[in-house]
Amino acid sequence: MNDTTVVDLWFDPVCPYSWTASRWLHEVARSRPIQVRHHLISLYFLNEHRTDITPEYRRSTETTRGPGRVAMAAATRFGEEVLGGFYTAFGERVFDEWRRPSPAEYHVAIRGALAQAGLPADLEDAMESDEHDEALRRSHDTGLALVGGDVGTPITCIDGRAFYGPVLNAIPRGDDALAVFDGARLLAAYPQFFELKRTRLSPPVFT
Repeated sequence: MNDTTVVDLWFDPVCPYSWTASRWLHEVARSRPIQVRHHLISLYFLNEHRTDITPEYRRSTETTRGPGRVAMAAATRFGEEVLGGFYTAFGERVFDEWRRPSPAEYHVAIRGALAQAGLPADLEDAMESDEHDEALRRSHDTGLALVGGDVGTPITCIDGRAFYGPVLNAIPRGDDALAVFDGARLLAAYPQFFELKRTRLSPPVFT
């Protein structure tokens, strides 16, 4: 019998809450047999038709599309299996503390992440290219089809049951990580569960 729990995670590389969710799953994997499969979603695509966001936020999603494009280029060339290693290498360079990286900082992080993940340096060229946008939208739409359009990032699917989130302001560790996982899995399994939410009052913490 295969006791491994399959978890699918749709993430945008620049989203801090995608990062805290991914590190939570890494923490769970220290104690539980889980297989995390990574897929891409795009904050830019999520917000391109919204009228209730500020011009500043819209501009930020436009200027931070590059890392997602590079990740999609890597997945297209080598398969989604490379996304986990690439994402870890990229996130460790960007989410060491809360800030809004500049485009130049993203380029530096991409170069280092590609090298660490053993991926070709020329994938950086995808940052300013729309070559992989169609493939990125397909991955994005696949995630949204599981939960509906009125969501954000990340999207998590446990045992074939998907939900938006969890939106974690800090990374649960140890027993806390396992308790959050068990709770999320239990709620996701109930077909009439839709939403839990409270207002975020402070920036995310990555330590």
